[in-house]
Amino acid sequence: MSPFAPRPQLHLGVFYPGVGAQLIWDDPDALPHTAADTFVRVARTLERGLFDAFFLGEGLRVRENRGRVFDLDAAGRPDAITQLSALAAVTERIGLVATQNTTYNHPADLARRLAGLDLLSGGRAGWNVVTTDNAWTGANFRHGGWLAHERRYERADRFIDVAKELWSSWGRPDATVERDDDLVRLTATATVPGSPQGRPVLFQAGDSDGGRELAARHAEVVFSAHTEYGKALAYATDLRARLARHGRPPDALRILPGAGVVLGDTQDDAVEKARWVREQQVNGARATAWLEQYWGTDLSAYDPDGPLPDIEPTADELDPSRGTVAVEHRTGKLALVQKWRALAAERDLSIKELVREVSPVHPTFVGTPGAVADEWARYLRDGAVDGFNLAPHTLPTSVDDVVDLLVPELQERGVYRTEYRGSTLRDHLGLPPLPTAGRP
Repeated sequence: MSPFAPRPQLHLGVFYPGVGAQLIWDDPDALPHTAADTFVRVARTLERGLFDAFFLGEGLRVRENRGRVFDLDAAGRPDAITQLSALAAVTERIGLVATQNTTYNHPADLARRLAGLDLLSGGRAGWNVVTTDNAWTGANFRHGGWLAHERRYERADRFIDVAKELWSSWGRPDATVERDDDLVRLTATATVPGSPQGRPVLFQAGDSDGGRELAARHAEVVFSAHTEYGKALAYATDLRARLARHGRPPDALRILPGAGVVLGDTQDDAVEKARWVREQQVNGARATAWLEQYWGTDLSAYDPDGPLPDIEPTADELDPSRGTVAVEHRTGKLALVQKWRALAAERDLSIKELVREVSPVHPTFVGTPGAVADEWARYLRDGAVDGFNLAPHTLPTSVDDVVDLLVPELQERGVYRTEYRGSTLRDHLGLPPLPTAGRP
């Protein structure tokens, strides 16, 4: 058991899917993925469920597969800050978190836009800080492979420092913020006053050493990838140790792993539903496209219900252009493929079955509402998490299930709020108030 004394209440957010295999966007019962009414319905449902935050990811380039547009994902969603500003007008309490990139944005411009969302929403904004170093995104900004992996975290660190300084400088006579180095160069003043919570809450996701260090220095919420109990506890222990090295108390941030939830009336019912979800998430076309990232060649001639390709993958660097590739898959491609071959031979798996086993998107918590609530209470009690950021597999049904079935079970166990006790995102998360500088 972790020595950290956990908070008594779970914090919940929803990662509204943009693109990716977790969302069954072509399900006949799904609402239109990019329609304004869908965003409004989901956000209002979450607010009824007393969630902390509605969380939007964002991509800066059309997703590709071997140089061609990847047409198996939904596309066409508005810019995150624009979309969340619209939702601020039709919700009252729920936090509104925008994913924004530090590699290709300009610090003064992004700080102003985020401050605007925070002010317009009455102090409900959050910023999910992400970085990008790959050439396929950089080319969209005429940069190509602009920054090495670790240098992107250096820029993010300086970028966040500038944003914080701008947010806290409103109304000060010495309000000009200046930087002049190889990664951040600007002279700027704050142009938007602070909100009731002072400034946007800082979210961060990243599992490399550089990502963890950035989180330990700046983050107030971490969107982690670790949902298995042992890994979640080890991650939390490591991150809280890093906090201490930066002079921050262990209660200075909340750890919310991303998680998929499948609920059923019985355990067998939930397992069967999770099997269906996985089949829909990884159909034949998706399975083939996923393997093409690793083989580096066209595999469309291979039957997804047949054995793995009998050709060897190219030695080229792994193609991540469809999106983020799991950390453990980024190196050692040829050895990884050999491991998959052995697994497929041992269990007689087809391409489709193998990809369902080894690709990173899985429903994480599967069971009755009571069983999942018990498991979450254990994670909270032992300090493995402060809550979860849920990734729905269908909209709106999987969100409705959590709010209508799981939330009451959590409340019955005393680990989830029964009402909002404040009006800002910082209030919902139980984070300490900021100094008053920069507030109206």
